[in-house]
Amino acid sequence: MGHESLGFHETMDTHEMLNFKTACLMKSKMIQGICFDNDLKALLEKDIKQSVKDLEELQTLYKKAQTN
Repeated sequence: MGHESLGFHETMDTHEMLNFKTACLMKSKMIQGICFDNDLKALLEKDIKQSVKDLEELQTLYKKAQTN
């Protein structure tokens, strides 16, 4: 049953994940700006890079959402 679009519940779940991941990314960037520990800054930078990749993947998936 090769559906090329997301169902309504899948669209809503993807939207919620996008919102959550965006909030996490913003928080990591904010904390990185006020952090003085280099190890923690490096960990936050790794998290930021991974979050950006995750958001790009979620956006690609979200484009398959139904518009009805």
